[in-house]
Amino acid sequence: MSSAVTKTAGGAGATPTPPAAPRKSVTGTRLWVAVLFLLPALVLLGALVVYPIGYSVWRSLFDADGSGFVGLDNYAEIFSDDSTLVAVRNTAIWVAVAPALVTALGLIFAVLTERVRWGTAFKLIVFMPMAISMLAAGIIFRLVYEQDPNQGVANAVVTSVHDVFADESVYPKARPNAQVSDLRASGGGSFTTEGTVRTGTPALLPLVGIAPNRLPGDAQDAKAATGDGVTGTVWLDFRLGGGGEKGAVDPGEKALEGVKIEAVKDGKVVATATSGSDGTFSLPESADGARLKLPGSNFAAPYNGIDWLGPTLVTPAVIGSYVWMWAGFAMVLIAAGLAGVDRNLLEAARVDGANEWQVFRRVTVPLLAPVLVVVLVTLMINVMKVFDLVYIIAPQPTQDEANVLALQLYLVSYGGGGDFGLGSAIGVVLLLLVLPVMWVNIRRLRKERQR
Repeated sequence: MSSAVTKTAGGAGATPTPPAAPRKSVTGTRLWVAVLFLLPALVLLGALVVYPIGYSVWRSLFDADGSGFVGLDNYAEIFSDDSTLVAVRNTAIWVAVAPALVTALGLIFAVLTERVRWGTAFKLIVFMPMAISMLAAGIIFRLVYEQDPNQGVANAVVTSVHDVFADESVYPKARPNAQVSDLRASGGGSFTTEGTVRTGTPALLPLVGIAPNRLPGDAQDAKAATGDGVTGTVWLDFRLGGGGEKGAVDPGEKALEGVKIEAVKDGKVVATATSGSDGTFSLPESADGARLKLPGSNFAAPYNGIDWLGPTLVTPAVIGSYVWMWAGFAMVLIAAGLAGVDRNLLEAARVDGANEWQVFRRVTVPLLAPVLVVVLVTLMINVMKVFDLVYIIAPQPTQDEANVLALQLYLVSYGGGGDFGLGSAIGVVLLLLVLPVMWVNIRRLRKERQR
């Protein structure tokens, strides 16, 4: 009642009710004071978030220069342009693969570092890449993935392992001099003589295509083969300064050591030999009447490793650099959650007969599920806007194969395209892709508050 009165204990009269105190919030702060303090943050939020989003949505409905209204044509172009479709596909690969890999590695590192003596130092080393900017990390991994094994660390390791299990070619790019030799190409990089070899007649197998000062090791001078058996000489039919007779073993011409020679009859290898330090070789009598073949393994180009930044592997290679950077982030968050796990539950599981794998899978992981979800959702949002690594690591010829939506937005807007309408549309699509992940995260936070 607007004019409520109260009676005194004696009932003699009535006094008016005192006016109500100004309404306060739960914390005891007046509403207008709270709004006043929140106003700067609200202004910044509106200027830096709300307005750019609204303008991007509006700008996406216009053409490249903003003079003509095109409606949803820019959005239709996103799903019809080949390069943009590749960016959508690669973004989906990033979202599906990178967060899962980083979270799994972070979980493994967090669990294992609890069991090692130098766990803190290991965590520091793993977390250190987070202190490096995306630009610096991109430059580092561009060098790591360099094709030349003398520069790229990845291919240096790969070629070292490969050379342990496979024989390296002796004289890559060497070839016979067709003018003075009857060696002819016979497929697979090999060379075979047109004539046959005879006992007592040394075979001459001159090769060219190598600089005498580039021969491996300490090459000796070649010698003409002697003896009554099936013999011959493999040598470099060239010397610095020129001179000498082509097709003949001249003084000063270098021997080619380690060349494999096969004696072939009726398409079958009947004997093999390897040239010695002076270039000579000797075959058994069964090689009489056979043709001599120099297999292609003698001349194959050296193994240069894997084309990490080629069209096939460029996206996995860039994802690998991202995992290197963010595994420490996941490890630190998961380790913090692991520190709050009740150890009595783990010990109880061990007492009940569970092995370490069962304890990890059935106790540790379920208890860490809330932390794992936080890490996974955070990384999913992060990879949707990855730009720096792809732009720096992927070389120009394969950048289209490694393209992602954030990079495509830059390329069509500022990288020469100049189509701000299409770029705004891609930005809106990225926002729509992030919203479901944000909704899941907000819903999870509300559930945790209700517990």
